Amino acid sequence: MTELSPAAQAVIDTWWNASDGKYINGVWTPNRSAQLAAALRAAADQLKYKLLDVEVVDCSQLLLLADELEAQ
Repeated sequence: MTELSPAAQAVIDTWWNASDGKYINGVWTPNRSAQLAAALRAAADQLKYKLLDVEVVDCSQLLLLADELEAQ
């Protein structure tokens, strides 16, 4: 397996560390929507950068998707 870039590693780490969920019949069941929302936010954070205090990459759609997933 090839090593991930720091940006990709940040997204995957965020996915795995989003531990929102509940026990169902004694088995921990993660909230996949919350995990995906966290990963989208991490991806948006990795994509955006500023040039002279102006955000160059518009990540608003990713953040809107994350909001919608979290609202479920």
